[in-house]
Formats: sequence, C-alpha cells, structure tokens
Amino acid sequence: MLELSSPRWGELRDAYGSAAKIPELLRQLSSLPDDNGHSEPWFSLWSALAHQGDVYSASFAAVPHVIEAIASSPERVTDVYFHFPAWIEICRHKNSVDVPDELAASYLDALKRIPALTASAAGKQWSTAFTACALSAIAAAKGQHELAEALLELTTPNTVDEFLEWSYDR
Repeated sequence: MLELSSPRWGELRDAYGSAAKIPELLRQLSSLPDDNGHSEPWFSLWSALAHQGDVYSASFAAVPHVIEAIASSPERVTDVYFHFPAWIEICRHKNSVDVPDELAASYLDALKRIPALTASAAGKQWSTAFTACALSAIAAAKGQHELAEALLELTTPNTVDEFLEWSYDR
C-alpha cells in the first residue's frame, strides 16, 4: 500500500491533475466519517477519483486505504465504504484502464479482502443500500463487473420493487 506520506502521490493523477491532496482526504477516513452525499472527505474523494465514471492512477492507490478503514471497524462503516471500491473496479473494467504496475499488487490484494470484510460487518443492521453496496463490492472483487453495477442500481429508492414487478411480468 502506498504510504500516505509518500511523495509519489504528487506524481499520481486524479481528475484535476496531481493527486497530492488525496492523502489528506484519506487520512480523514481513520475517524470513519459518514457520507450524506455531500460530506467530506467523501465528496472530494468521489470527485477526484471516480469523476463521471473515469478512474485514475490515484484511484487505485486510494482503494487499499479505504479497505483499511473498513478493516479498522467493519461494524461502523456505512455503505459508501463498499460502494467506492466497487465503483472504482467497475469503472476500471468498463473503461479498460490498466492498474499501474507499482500499484497493482496492493490494489488487487485490497479487493481480495472485501468478501471477508463484508462478513465482518454481519453484526450490524444492513439497510438496502448497504446490502447492495456490500454485495456489489464482492461481485466487483470477484470479476463480476456487470453484476456489481446492477447491484449498485438497486440502491435507488423503489428500484428493488420496480425490478421485482418487471421480473414477475416477464
């Protein structure tokens, strides 16, 4: 995992150019902040690292830090902690983006940890959104990218009911 103090972050790219500001945002995850859609550090992380479906070298360096935050207290994390790595992996696949060689091992190792971390969160109450994001992260980590994306679509209100209605009517 690329250390947050590494000068290499300044060489990595995000949606706005240099990713030098990303380590400070990732440091904030140690307090396990919630995400209400516009709260920090999540708003800035999403904007810089998963901008309109694009991913960047810094996206792959950030995912292991998000996974570490989950591992620190899986029963306290919210759905965004699983949504973020799922979406990075979905977008990587959709856009045929290669993970830089020097980041590949830590990125792929972080993805491998997701199934066990979701199980570690089993003691908490799971909302529909949390369940869909956790399952999406597992699917993405296992290379089931289309399923992962479909599961994320189920986080929207009423989508599960609409899907079931469509399924019954087929």
